[in-house]
Amino acid sequence: MRMLKRASALILKRGITTYQSRLCKNDSLFRVHPSVSQALAENKPVVALESTIITHGMPYPHNLSTAKEVEAIVRAEGAIPATVGVIEGKVHVGLSSEALDYLAQCKNCLKVSRRDLPYVISKGLSGGTTVSATMIAAHRAGINVFVTGGIGGVHRDGENSLDISADLTELGRTPITVVSAGVKSILDIGRTLEFLETQGVCVATYGASKNFPAFLSPESGFTSPYQVCNPEEAAKLIASTLSLGLQNGVLLAVPIPEEHAAAGQLIEEAIQAAVTEASAKGITGRDVTPFILQKVNELTAGKSLQANIALIHNNAKVGSQIACALSKQTAERKTTHHHGKHASDSESDVVVIGGINVDFIAKGKSKTLHFGQTNPGSVCQSFGGVGRNIADSLSRLGRRPLFISATGADSHSEAVLQYCKHMNTSGVARLEEQSTATYCAVITESGELSLGLGDMDVHQQITEQYVSQFEKQLSSATLACLDGNIPISTINYVCSIANKHNINVWYEPTDSEKACKPFLSDAWKSLSYSSPNLTELCTMNKTLGIPTPEVMPISLEEVLSVAVALSRPLLEHLHCLVVTLGACGVLVCGEHDEGSVNLQPRKQRRRRQLCAVHYPALAVTAEETMNVSGAGDSLAGALMTGILQQRDTDTCVRMGLLAARLSLASPHPIAPTLTLDSVDPCNVQTQHWAKPSFMWID
Repeated sequence: MRMLKRASALILKRGITTYQSRLCKNDSLFRVHPSVSQALAENKPVVALESTIITHGMPYPHNLSTAKEVEAIVRAEGAIPATVGVIEGKVHVGLSSEALDYLAQCKNCLKVSRRDLPYVISKGLSGGTTVSATMIAAHRAGINVFVTGGIGGVHRDGENSLDISADLTELGRTPITVVSAGVKSILDIGRTLEFLETQGVCVATYGASKNFPAFLSPESGFTSPYQVCNPEEAAKLIASTLSLGLQNGVLLAVPIPEEHAAAGQLIEEAIQAAVTEASAKGITGRDVTPFILQKVNELTAGKSLQANIALIHNNAKVGSQIACALSKQTAERKTTHHHGKHASDSESDVVVIGGINVDFIAKGKSKTLHFGQTNPGSVCQSFGGVGRNIADSLSRLGRRPLFISATGADSHSEAVLQYCKHMNTSGVARLEEQSTATYCAVITESGELSLGLGDMDVHQQITEQYVSQFEKQLSSATLACLDGNIPISTINYVCSIANKHNINVWYEPTDSEKACKPFLSDAWKSLSYSSPNLTELCTMNKTLGIPTPEVMPISLEEVLSVAVALSRPLLEHLHCLVVTLGACGVLVCGEHDEGSVNLQPRKQRRRRQLCAVHYPALAVTAEETMNVSGAGDSLAGALMTGILQQRDTDTCVRMGLLAARLSLASPHPIAPTLTLDSVDPCNVQTQHWAKPSFMWID
């Protein structure tokens, strides 16, 4: 049993236990505010904001009022603000009013950059995030636009001191668009622009001129390589960067409004005086900027602070307009794909039948949970269900699947259907006498499942009688996908329709217990595709009376050997098996075609030469992984999309692997950032693809 558990840990599981342990493990480090999470899931515009301006940029209460004013400006423009900060060792993306107040008055808050994050988190400290740390948190949450005052740069004499802000290297490796007023004039602006070019960062001035601004001055004496005139042009630039899969950011430089730049000369003189004093006092490194800002404020009798606030307000307005334009363009692209001249290619050519779940995860904050009493902890909510996840994935990838399922007529149903409004949920029944499927997991501080409670009865209401109402759509579909949550009688009914009308059916086993359902009768012989993990593949074989290993293999060679052996009997009738092997990758088994497996639907049943191709998994670090609940479903959805687009096998599998990686790095089972562009291997040119290994199946 211990060996089985060890092997199962390597497999892309869809079960709630694996998901919750990973999610809660990461939830102890990163916490996304519900308003931010919901907005991202619904493709609403979100703007990230840093917090060093609160903790180190201005004195109290100016810092607090400015932070709240900036958030209000973002909301007024139609976007959701997501101020990032570290509170007691936890990175928050989106701060409550109480959290803002805490940071504004915190006396021992640290200035947290990329290098400081591990230490601050390990010690349970609090701090304001700099540009680099905010970019990291925003990217983890799936936010594309980040507004700040000004970024750091190459310090004067930087060619000797090597004093270069981490903001610049972060722009070179994190795909976030930073909206700022250029860089401060206390820095070496020319060398800063050269360094950004070396890092591959696209720099553009926003507005009518290509002049690169110097924070409190609209001109620095340097020009930007490029220029965008309005929010729509800026949004197109961002979309192009994301579509290309480039792993670097964009810097949009917004000049301070002319009416607030009048005092620029006075402020510039004060800056030069402050720089001289800082040098004389031996102030260096990260202490330079706070000292100069405070000194300049004193020398200008507060005029620099007023200009600074006006600049930040303007950046927030411009950044929010850009985020809104980006959100609108993304929605329009999806609508065009769904309803344009090729709508017939994507409109309900797929039918997905399966479950919807609302999951609640309660994680204790103490080492031991005491039953019979209240324990301190945190509770988070997410929307899942294998059928829902696959339909979500297909919808985000440009298809228009009809999703057939059942929920209760309750608040949970309202919440999940609101979340799924980008999907065709016209086949979801809302039943008065039923409760929407829910699962509650109580998990210890270390991530172990202590207790799980599930109310899944409504899945049994996805009956043969209900599904038969959609027989016309089923009989004309190119592909039908079933998950293991639905009743056996419903699976048998769909398989009979598929056999009658020559429809391809994809069976998603859901878990090892439900994997057996089609194999309890001859219904399985009408399946075309299935994507089990190794334990689910064992269950399928056991159900057919075929011997299976008592102990699961561990080494890659043994895993592949067992997977091939267990796939062989099923390929007597199934067209193709996609065996998900977690950290070991994906094994595709089926009919040989020109050195690979033929994934395209077969036109006739005939004796075939069988083969298998193993694709290694894409590297995902522990820091990048946020949950594993939807990785397998994302893989399946992207594979189906590639097959329906008649892509070659390598492309289909790579689309699936890219979709799975996006899912792993998202707090949601299906990443809201999932698009056709984001999983197109031709666009993600920075990905090094390991050569798949080929083997014959006797």
